[in-house]
Amino acid sequence: MAKFDTIRLPESELIEDCVHCGFCLPTCPTYSLWGEEMDSPRGRIVLMSEALEGDLSGAMVQHWDRCLGCMACVTACPSGVKYDKLIEDTRAQVERNHRRPLRDRLYRDMLFQLFPHPGRLRALAPLLAAARKLGVPKAARRGGPFPRLRALAALTPDTPLRKTRQRLPEFTPARGERRGSVGLLQGCVQRVFFNDVNAATAAVLSAEGFDVQAPRLPRCCGALQMHTGYDSSDLARETIAAFERFDHVVVNAAGCGSSMKDYWHLLRDDPDWAYRARLFSDKVRDVSELLAEHEPRAPRHPIPLKAVAYHDACHLAHAQSVRAQPRELLRQIPGLELLEPAGWELCCGSAGVYNLLEPEAADELGRRKVENLLATGAEAIAAGNPGCAIQIAAKSEAMGRPLRVYHPLELIHMSIQGGSSNGSR
Repeated sequence: MAKFDTIRLPESELIEDCVHCGFCLPTCPTYSLWGEEMDSPRGRIVLMSEALEGDLSGAMVQHWDRCLGCMACVTACPSGVKYDKLIEDTRAQVERNHRRPLRDRLYRDMLFQLFPHPGRLRALAPLLAAARKLGVPKAARRGGPFPRLRALAALTPDTPLRKTRQRLPEFTPARGERRGSVGLLQGCVQRVFFNDVNAATAAVLSAEGFDVQAPRLPRCCGALQMHTGYDSSDLARETIAAFERFDHVVVNAAGCGSSMKDYWHLLRDDPDWAYRARLFSDKVRDVSELLAEHEPRAPRHPIPLKAVAYHDACHLAHAQSVRAQPRELLRQIPGLELLEPAGWELCCGSAGVYNLLEPEAADELGRRKVENLLATGAEAIAAGNPGCAIQIAAKSEAMGRPLRVYHPLELIHMSIQGGSSNGSR
């Protein structure tokens, strides 16, 4: 039987912090789906304790795989259990020590040989554009066999081919009096399929007095790998080396920001990088955090939208505890009504590559999320994570009520421009 190794074990002290009170249960998406104790945070923590003391079984792995890593339990826990650290270390143990079936290994390897590589994504973009013209994503959203492959097709971003070729300038100077210099992570999926978001982020930061450096490298921060248990330490080191010289490191994708703020934990046993990782993580800011720390300079103008619902990306709201700042920014737009959907704390089902690995659960969670968003009557959705944007747009279209999804910085940019659209979805 497989066992955990001694590399960055889930810490017994953190496991013992859980008093099994059950406050996490109502906020756990998988517990809400199935009502199964082992598919709740406290149940998974029990399995971690058992694995530390004995063998690593396939049943344990299945329950950990079903976890979205949304960290809603971290927000809800009155005992301050660091479930995020526990599941991160546990998943890394699984990928090192548990042998998955061949089909699963090949599929997972394909995902990680593709998504964290923007060059490969750009090379694939013409094929994706052709698939959209043929109606493949729409057909996949209607259902059919092979759930994982169907999800892969259904969740193809609806980004025009020409936009996947656009590049963000590596330097955007501050306008007016300079407030500081920031490094902006371009990301992997973000820079190819959501370059409009990067461009809007750089433009808003510039308008607010920041020099913006957006290095081409690193290609990826390692968030997808880190949250799934794959080794991302080399990418973490590359990211630190590229960005540690800046006053702040700015991120506009919730999953990336949460992983970069966690580099100190990932590299805690590396004597050459642990201290640098700690200093680096302290510099990382979601773009809404940084902007909320400063009085706005650039005038805001009304935009064509009158009512927008704000969707809390889990890795922003729960993993980073950033909830008020995006709302504060959006309320700076004159005449814009910000609507709050029910069930804000429950994940939309995206969760990195979760919707590609566990498509049935993700599909049901996406349906519930979209129903809550539609119930607000909003004209569009604001969401600070590309995975959420893809999931909500795809699921709402499958339900016959397509929703436009914007990053908050796209709406702020639109407002600074005088209300004109920047060509977003």
